[in-house]
Amino acid sequence: MTLLVSWTGVDTHGTASAYIAADSRVSWGDTAVFDHGRKVFAFRHSPDILGYCGDVLFPTMALSQLTEMADRGLLFSPQSSCKERFESIKEKLVHQFHKYPRMVEGITADILRVIHISRDPTNNLKFECRLIEWTRGKGWSGKDMAMPQESDILFVLGSGTKEFNTNFERYRKGPDHGTSRGVFHCFCDTLLNIKDKKCGGAPQLVGIYRKPDSSAITYGIIKEKQRYFLGARIDDNVDFTRVEWRNDLFELCDGKSMKRFAQAQSQPDHLRRS
Repeated sequence: MTLLVSWTGVDTHGTASAYIAADSRVSWGDTAVFDHGRKVFAFRHSPDILGYCGDVLFPTMALSQLTEMADRGLLFSPQSSCKERFESIKEKLVHQFHKYPRMVEGITADILRVIHISRDPTNNLKFECRLIEWTRGKGWSGKDMAMPQESDILFVLGSGTKEFNTNFERYRKGPDHGTSRGVFHCFCDTLLNIKDKKCGGAPQLVGIYRKPDSSAITYGIIKEKQRYFLGARIDDNVDFTRVEWRNDLFELCDGKSMKRFAQAQSQPDHLRRS
């Protein structure tokens, strides 16, 4: 299944950032797992991010198509509002799903949830979040979500939800409560110690900032002296400067050395379990 967590960073001016993090494990019952499955998506030319949980096969294919279409200007215009972009994404998902062969219904999970977070194209202080949901019994629906007034969680979804929420009670009382790094610390600590065997693999992370005219970001993740991008391990002989790298403490890192930049803020996790 999945552990998927989204949250916002808020300062005195309002929402400053929004993120979606997920594990990388795809499982088939209790018999087989694949720890390199993509579950989050960032648009290259607009401030939009997506994450999913539930069924795997359909969203992996459809969301990859959607992001590529959007990046080529074939899904919505640059001036489209957050709501209009959401409706375009939802409409295309529904259309693609109707083309799905009837014969595969038996292997499709009973639920699919897709989170869409975006920033307004003209007002960079305005962030919006919506949920697209399909269930076998009720079909498709969409839901607007209120943005928190302080740094906090938007969603926790997937089979790892209970373990994350229990762990987050510790982090709410910790020294980094009310910060983005505090949520990511809890996410990584939960994933490291999770008992749910359907969750695992490296963290993957996408985000958007309040910075005007900026697009969404897909982060490289450094975990246990290895580099990962969208759940896949990255080898040594590449140009690491093309990606913003974070370690599992949410610290900004040099992709080549895998060490925190000297000028980057240290962000220790005082609650991390071994």
